[in-house]
Amino acid sequence: RRVLEAAKRANQTGHFIWMGSDSWGSKISPVLHLEEVAEGSVTILPKRVSVKGFDRYFSSRTLDNNRRNIWFAEFWEENFHCKLSRHALKKGSSIKKCTNRERIGQDSSYEQEGKVQFVIDAVYAMGHALHNMHKNLCPGKVGLCPRMDPVDGVELLKYIRSVNFSGIAGTPVTFNENGDAPGRYDIYQYQIRNSTPEYKVIGQWTDHLHLKVESMLWPGGGSQLPSSICSLPCKPGERKKLVKGIPCCWHCERCDGYQYQLDEFHCKRCHFNERPNENHTSCTPIPIIKLEWSSPWAVVPVFIAIVGIIATLFVVVTFVRYNDTPIVKASGRELSYVLLTGIFLCYATTFLMIAEPDLSTCSLRRIFLGLGMSISYAALLTKTNRIYRIFEQGKKSVSAPRFISPASQLVITFSLISLQLVGVCIWFIVDPSHSVIDYEDQRTTNPHFARGILKCDISDLSLICLLGYSMLLMVTCTVYAIKTRGVPETFNEAKPIGFTMYTTCIVWLAFIPIFFGTSQSAEKMYIQTTTLTISVSLSASVSLGMLYMPKVYIILFHPEQNVPKRKRSLKAVVTAATMSNKFSQKGGFRPNGEAKSELCENLETQ
Repeated sequence: RRVLEAAKRANQTGHFIWMGSDSWGSKISPVLHLEEVAEGSVTILPKRVSVKGFDRYFSSRTLDNNRRNIWFAEFWEENFHCKLSRHALKKGSSIKKCTNRERIGQDSSYEQEGKVQFVIDAVYAMGHALHNMHKNLCPGKVGLCPRMDPVDGVELLKYIRSVNFSGIAGTPVTFNENGDAPGRYDIYQYQIRNSTPEYKVIGQWTDHLHLKVESMLWPGGGSQLPSSICSLPCKPGERKKLVKGIPCCWHCERCDGYQYQLDEFHCKRCHFNERPNENHTSCTPIPIIKLEWSSPWAVVPVFIAIVGIIATLFVVVTFVRYNDTPIVKASGRELSYVLLTGIFLCYATTFLMIAEPDLSTCSLRRIFLGLGMSISYAALLTKTNRIYRIFEQGKKSVSAPRFISPASQLVITFSLISLQLVGVCIWFIVDPSHSVIDYEDQRTTNPHFARGILKCDISDLSLICLLGYSMLLMVTCTVYAIKTRGVPETFNEAKPIGFTMYTTCIVWLAFIPIFFGTSQSAEKMYIQTTTLTISVSLSASVSLGMLYMPKVYIILFHPEQNVPKRKRSLKAVVTAATMSNKFSQKGGFRPNGEAKSELCENLETQ
């Protein structure tokens, strides 16, 4: 009853179909005021008949003729709602004093207890067992013989289990090897028809089940059978977790994460390059992604690179066409072409970084990603070093320093570049280039968003080493640019180179936190590739814009300034440049700039 009350409080009326044992049977008390909750319940009662002789005997019992039953007086008070003792009556109580004229079945309701038949059969079973035991152990004797005094309980139990007689209801009384009597049950269902609740017999059990399904009604008046199982079947992608000790009951557990349903009871993790399908019943390959040309992350760097390449080629064509003019000569033609080659490679690297990674693409990335910057900064370092040595030498003597001729400058530049190439060659020998698919970088908690990234085998540490030498050249060049900042009238590009290096340093200082700060981002591949390519292109653009665009402007729009000056000997030019530097430091005197072009022209012809 308390279970039914709990179901009613939980608003689960009609949700459960209750199965009741014979302790529920067809009693009214368990379902009183809980009729709707108990509707459809199926109960059982042992198959029984009413013993009429017991009704005649029991209804004739009174306080006078049943004194041997010590509980009968208590039953009498309970049955007739009276008290035998006047002292037990309370003042103002509606309970009366018993008169002993009350009769069972006349002055009170009476219904024979359903187990009377089984009590009678049990007594007869004990009697038959004792009779058979006495017959076997004490043949021909009256009363107990020594073999039954005292009675051996274990021996008596054997005789009880072996009895076989017809019971009070005419059914055979026997016991199996476990001591159980044959099951004979009536099956009831608690039904509500026309708002009237009742227990209705819907079947019986005598050795096997007899059930009248058409007589059954379920909550709501429906006749469709409810599902009668402990656990519902698991959905696809769920495994059964059996309830301990109950093999027909289980809990369904979802194969979560990267697991799929291997069989009815087990989940298994997919292979590292696979993910479960939508219902987790099998594994499918993880989609492979790469930076596409149509992606916004690629469009911007490619646009900058194309504009830069066009501008670089325009400068090269202009310089080639006006190769013998003073402006081009003053720029150091050989180193200018080397520097422009490095700038061109910096822009071209963008296309290698966005191209689909394979053996050739990854190999070219290793070579040209650092090579373009090394060429650019090696040429700039050679230029600033030459200017520094010229003016340092001028402080000591008027003789020109060694290794400032164009040929010497090219040898120094290519020596610096060769160190980068040697490092790349060693890298190829130690770790040959190849492309890889990284499944861990974007292995998200939700397998639906997992992606494999097709990329080259260049780790962040390898990238630092690859660009490290170029950074070293850049920093060294910046140091020389600072040392030559006092050269008058931007002597031989000293100050433009200085501004170039300062700006480049700012670009790369901004690059480092952006590149390495996004290492845990889901967009890591796109952000880092875009940041790297734009940083390289910006470095090239700074060099191109500050060092060559002013010269191209003069060559094309002010040809009157692109004329040769009168020539003096190299010794005289160095002396004049040195003296002008001293004058400018003392009195702010600045020469007219003739020394600049003249010195370069003299050095070009050495």
